[in-house]
Amino acid sequence: MRAQSSAIAPTAIAVSGTPRSPSGTVQAALGVTAFSLTFPATAWGLEGFGPWSLVAVRSVLAALLAGACLLLLRVAPPARSHWAGLAVVAAGVVVGFPLLTTLALRTSTTAHAAVVVGLLPLTTAVMSALRVGARPSRTFWAAALVGAAAVLVFTVQQSGGALSSADLYLFAALLVCAAGYTEGGRLARVMPGWQVIGWALVLCLPLTVPAAAVALAHEPVRLTAHSVAGVIWVAAGSQFLGLVVWYRGMAAIGIPRASQLQLAQPLLTLVWSVLLLGEHVTVAAPVTAAAVLVCIAVTQRARS
Repeated sequence: MRAQSSAIAPTAIAVSGTPRSPSGTVQAALGVTAFSLTFPATAWGLEGFGPWSLVAVRSVLAALLAGACLLLLRVAPPARSHWAGLAVVAAGVVVGFPLLTTLALRTSTTAHAAVVVGLLPLTTAVMSALRVGARPSRTFWAAALVGAAAVLVFTVQQSGGALSSADLYLFAALLVCAAGYTEGGRLARVMPGWQVIGWALVLCLPLTVPAAAVALAHEPVRLTAHSVAGVIWVAAGSQFLGLVVWYRGMAAIGIPRASQLQLAQPLLTLVWSVLLLGEHVTVAAPVTAAAVLVCIAVTQRARS
């Protein structure tokens, strides 16, 4: 029990902008880099897997990895009062966001999706404010509305004057993921963040294992270097290990500084879409992404 408590004791997340160690900044930056590769890796995975197979298999693999870590560290199960919150995290982060974005990426480019999902920090901030009953300033709401309007104009313009089915999937993904992040942030106050996502992944196993079996039986699978690498990355890199280093980095350098690093994620995804997928990025994509980054920075300042 003594070894267990020292291994899994919750780490207090610093709120100061001053980093406690250079390694914290490196870990947070590694987390952002891992997340920025999610859409390109998903596009690779779709080269050999159907959308339902890809989501189910990635969730099973990530859950097995998380479960192994929880067992090796002898982490005790969460209190009964936390399971409802973990179910929200599982529904939003483990199932909802991966499934909806994967369905969107069947017809959307990763660059387009990156700009839309770049609105996630704003969506999460709004949902968090509503969840805890906070009353943000007018500046906060103005910046959030401007950021949302910029993304809406971009999506309509890129989709030929109307929202496409892929856009609807992406906007739905924003909502469910923001709910999962908000509930996960609440739970991370009482347990380490990696355990939050770890238990959420394990909680989904009774659903994801049979779903993977059914999906693999009905969707054709073509194993290629790209498809295998894509599945491995979204399972291990994006859905588990990326979150581990992200939460550790955030605990070391503080939420404000870590959040500033995350502002680079949409632009990084745009870079990966060009380098890894050979996509052509229009001028509107980086301009809109930069506008959203400014709005996010304003909301963070308004909340602090």
